[in-house]
Amino acid sequence: MDIKDEKEKEQKFTKENEDTEIKMEQKHEEHKKKKKKDEQLEELTRQLQKKEEVIKTLQERLLYLQADFENFKKLKNKEKQDLLKFGNEVLIKELLPVIDNLERALDHSLKTNDYKGIHEGVSLVLNEFLRVLERAGLSRVEAVGKKFDPNLHEAFYQEERDDVEPDIVLSELQKGYMLNGRLIRPAMVTVSKKPDINAQKE
Repeated sequence: MDIKDEKEKEQKFTKENEDTEIKMEQKHEEHKKKKKKDEQLEELTRQLQKKEEVIKTLQERLLYLQADFENFKKLKNKEKQDLLKFGNEVLIKELLPVIDNLERALDHSLKTNDYKGIHEGVSLVLNEFLRVLERAGLSRVEAVGKKFDPNLHEAFYQEERDDVEPDIVLSELQKGYMLNGRLIRPAMVTVSKKPDINAQKE
């Protein structure tokens, strides 16, 4: 074998070795990449499982809160209905003795002609009745002698008076009432006005 052949053979061997090394490096790189991808996939799978667990926990919590809220709504609804049914219970209990006294007054009126006594009895019952309503927040609208106020008074009639300033309440045909500061019925009143001078001349 001559030197040329030997050199060629050596070069071929070296090239084959280099090719093998390159291939091995490529395989090694591919293996590393695959391993990295597998690790990334595993990490993503772990994260996904964690997120699914969190979602499941939140869904369970949401269902619990929804059930809790439904129970709360039912309870509040029942409380509201009870309030509408029995909200006036305290007031009515306080008015029962007033009813008893009115019934006694009626019974007494059948057995006597003492009208003054009956009047006094009914007057006492009325005062008792008003005291109960005052404790519940009811108050009368002040009217007679006061300046007419359209927010509190309703003028039923105007009376010409030269001895009283105009727009003064002279009398009440029906009393007005307020409940805890809110007008629930205006007082129906007679109001003073200046005499018509032209009518007097005629």
